[in-house]
Amino acid sequence: MVMADREGVKTASGPDTVLTVIGLADNMLNGLARVPFNHPLTGPGGLLDNIGQAVTRATIRSFLGYSVSLPIEDFRSMEKILDTICGAILPPVVGHFGGVEIETDVIGGQQGIWCREKASVAANDDEHKAHDRTILYLHGGGYFGTTPNMYLMFAAALVRITGCQVFIPDYRMAPEFPFPAAVYDAADAYQGLIDRGITPDKLIVAGDSGGGGLTTSLIVHLHEQNMPKPQAIALFSPEVDLDLAQDSVMDNADKDILPWNIPVTFYLRGVQPNDGRVSVVYSKPQPEWFPPTFVCWGEDEMFRDAIRVFVEELREGGVRLMAMEEPGMFHVFPIVMPWSEAAKRVFQQIAELARTETVEAQAESDTSGTGELPAIPHDATVTAASPTIQP
Repeated sequence: MVMADREGVKTASGPDTVLTVIGLADNMLNGLARVPFNHPLTGPGGLLDNIGQAVTRATIRSFLGYSVSLPIEDFRSMEKILDTICGAILPPVVGHFGGVEIETDVIGGQQGIWCREKASVAANDDEHKAHDRTILYLHGGGYFGTTPNMYLMFAAALVRITGCQVFIPDYRMAPEFPFPAAVYDAADAYQGLIDRGITPDKLIVAGDSGGGGLTTSLIVHLHEQNMPKPQAIALFSPEVDLDLAQDSVMDNADKDILPWNIPVTFYLRGVQPNDGRVSVVYSKPQPEWFPPTFVCWGEDEMFRDAIRVFVEELREGGVRLMAMEEPGMFHVFPIVMPWSEAAKRVFQQIAELARTETVEAQAESDTSGTGELPAIPHDATVTAASPTIQP
């Protein structure tokens, strides 16, 4: 259920919506026109990567900057149009080219979308051995926008890379539904998967940007409610500190795809940004309740410093960790630039973790029963300059 269709959510009139979409197209074209003047040939990768990065940065930054400037009614109407387009185009694309089938479902009262390998593909898949594992994917969007349909391409990539099935819940978002509505929805989906017979040691929770922050908030919530933790979490440029006081927020504003005026107040709605329930850097993670973690981010993104602090908190707390910081890359680069060399390195690490963990977990299932990821050392960092795990 897209936000525009929820009870109590206001939308714009038809003419206003048309003007909003026209304004979006004009704004994005204006952003693309600036690309030649922003040194598109220089960057951290090869020529094509650098050009692709410049075009992607201009396009996404224009889209996000325009979106956060809209009245919420106009934004919801535009979001519904984009959701409809993605829902019509992407399922047949990922089905034909990716060997993935899409199915709508309601889990724990939460509407959402399943992404699974087609039976014909899985039957001939000797590489993937993780078909009994499930990823609960919490989509990004800064706690206020995007939908599961918009994430079908990335979800399909996760299915192909890991062999897991992926469920993307359509959780409630701000400003209509501020904290803790999204956390409760994520928790309901998590419990709903368990009620379906998927045990926590077969569950991985993942998310990007605001969805990455929501993933960590879910873990804090599970801990507070004495609920079992998942097998692991995977985070892509997570929004882990809503205080937004780090140097990188300003220093990287001209390099990132995020708008300089990142909105968080309507999600917090009176909750302090240093509350550990919304900013995990203040929650003191411990391995007893915080699961093994994979996290990746870009050196040039605005959330960089906060994520670095989060990674150090995990290390100091003794949480098993694999961290990747990619030089010269911006926010959620594996999602918006999946063809880039940096994204390919991330996908390779995820694939290796999925394969290694599954084999080792099967070998140890009779003795350990921990559900943890043996592939993640206690303290590991992967970088482009050093592609192997560094203890």
